Amino acid sequence: MRMVFFGSRSRIISCWLPVLFHSDHVRKCLKPLSSQIPYSTDRRRLPENWGKNRLKKTKQLYIRNMDDPKIQSVLQPFRLAVKEQGDLVRQLKESGAPELDVKKAVNELKQRKKILEDKEIELAPPEVGFDRARMEDLLKRRFYYDQSFAIYGGVTGQFDFGPMGCAMKNNILNLWRSHFILEEQMLEVDCTILTPENVLKASGHVDRFADLMVKDLKNGECFRLDHLIKAHLEKLKTEKNVTPQQIAEYEDIIVKLDGYSKDEMNAILRKFDMKSPNTGNDLSDALEFNLMFSTSIGPTGNLKGFLRPETAQGIFVNFKRLLQFNQGRLPFAAAQIGNSFRNEISPRTGLIRVREFTMAEIEHFVDPRSKEHPKFKKVQDVKLILYSACNQMNGESAFVTTIGDAVQKGIVANETLGYFMARIYQFLITVGINPEKLRFRQHMSNEMAHYATDCWDAEIKTSYGWVECVGCADRSCYDLSQHTKATGVKLNAEGQLKEAISFLYALMRSF
Repeated sequence: MRMVFFGSRSRIISCWLPVLFHSDHVRKCLKPLSSQIPYSTDRRRLPENWGKNRLKKTKQLYIRNMDDPKIQSVLQPFRLAVKEQGDLVRQLKESGAPELDVKKAVNELKQRKKILEDKEIELAPPEVGFDRARMEDLLKRRFYYDQSFAIYGGVTGQFDFGPMGCAMKNNILNLWRSHFILEEQMLEVDCTILTPENVLKASGHVDRFADLMVKDLKNGECFRLDHLIKAHLEKLKTEKNVTPQQIAEYEDIIVKLDGYSKDEMNAILRKFDMKSPNTGNDLSDALEFNLMFSTSIGPTGNLKGFLRPETAQGIFVNFKRLLQFNQGRLPFAAAQIGNSFRNEISPRTGLIRVREFTMAEIEHFVDPRSKEHPKFKKVQDVKLILYSACNQMNGESAFVTTIGDAVQKGIVANETLGYFMARIYQFLITVGINPEKLRFRQHMSNEMAHYATDCWDAEIKTSYGWVECVGCADRSCYDLSQHTKATGVKLNAEGQLKEAISFLYALMRSF
C-alpha cells in the first residue's frame, strides 16, 4: 500500500523579502540584526510604533471602500459575467463536451476573472507612501542585495545578499526551522544539488521543464514563444479594423497553444510576421530550451545530470531510509532547506523570478485511509482568507473562515491539509506579512495535476500583484510511484490492518 504525502513548498527569499521590506511587523524578524552585522544601526532605529497608525487607517479605509454599495454595484456585472462563464464550463464538463470546447470556455473564464480582478484593484485605495523603484534603489544602496557580478555588467536573474540581507534571510530560515521542523519533530535532510538525469526523468522534470523560445537575430535577446504569440494575438484583437472572424481565429490559436508542436508554432510565428517586441528585429525559428541547468557528472562526461529544480526529489528517493529511521511508523514528515535552480528564459520582477533561489520544503507522509491530524484541534479556530475554486468560478470574492469550518464543509479536503495551511499562515504572519494581504487560493480543476486531490497556494499581495509564495497540496503517491516504477525499489509502508477484507481492498488499490 503506497502512502499519500502532502507537500509544502516555499520560495522563501524570492517571494517573501519584497513584502517584508514594507511590513509593519518586519521588526519581529529583524530584532536581533544589530548583533549579526559588523556595525551599529542603533542611532538610525525607527520608533517601535512607526507606521502603525497609518497602516490601521489604511486597513479601515480599504474595508469600508470595498463594502461600499456603490462599489459593489460597479463590480456586480463583472461578477455575473464570471459566474455565467463558470456555469458554462461546468455544463461542458458534465456533458462530456470535446476538450477543445472546454479549453475555449476555460480561457474565456480566465479572461473574465482577470477583468474582474483588475476592476477590484482599480477601485481599491492606492498603497499609501510606497514607491517600489525608490525602495529597491534604497535596498541596493544599503546592500541588502544587489545584482551579481555587477562590476562585470551583472547577470540578469542572479543576486547577491549583503550583510543586512544575509542577516534577514538567516532570521527567516531559523524561524522556519523552529516553527516547522522542531515544533513538529520533522526529519531534516540535506541532499545533493547535482542530480542524475534518470532521477529527474522519472519525476517528469526532463520532459515537463522544456519550453520553446525564439531569439532576436540582432541582439540575441530571448523570448518564450508561447508567451510571445499570446501577447501578440491579444494585441491584434484590440485593433480597430479587426473582424469577428479574425478574433475567433486568434482566440482559437490561444486556446490551442499548449498542444502545438514545434513546427506548428513556427508556422504561426511566420504567418503573423512576429518581430521582437522590444526592438522590432526579426526572430529566429523556435528553439527547444530546458529550464534545468544541465551538466555532466564525472570526468568521462557519460553521466548526464542537472542542478536540481526543486528540493523535493531528494526526500522522495530517501523515503525508505527515512521510514526505517522512524521505525516504520506513519505519519512522519521530512524537511529540507537548500538552493534550487531554474534557467528562466527572461527573469523579471526583481527577486521574485530568479535563476537560483532558496527553498524550504516539507513532505508529510500519511496513511491514505486516515488523513486526520492529531493537532488539528489546536488550529481549527485560526481564521484564513480563502479564495476557493467555486468562488473563482462564480465570480465571487475571497471570504474569511476558520480552517475548522473549511474542513468540515469540504472546502479543504482533509484535516492534515488544513492543519498545514493554518501553520503556514501562522508562520507568514510571524515573519511580518500583513494578514489583510495574505490569502489561500485553491487551484481550479484545470490547474491541478491529474493525480492531485487538493491544492492551495498562499498568495501575498505585493506591488506586482498577488504572488504565490507557498504551495500546499495533497499529491497522493505520484512521486513515490514514479520512482518505484523506474528503480523497482518499493517505496511503501506496511501496517497492521484490522480485517482481512480491508487488507485485500488496500492491496487492490495499490496497483
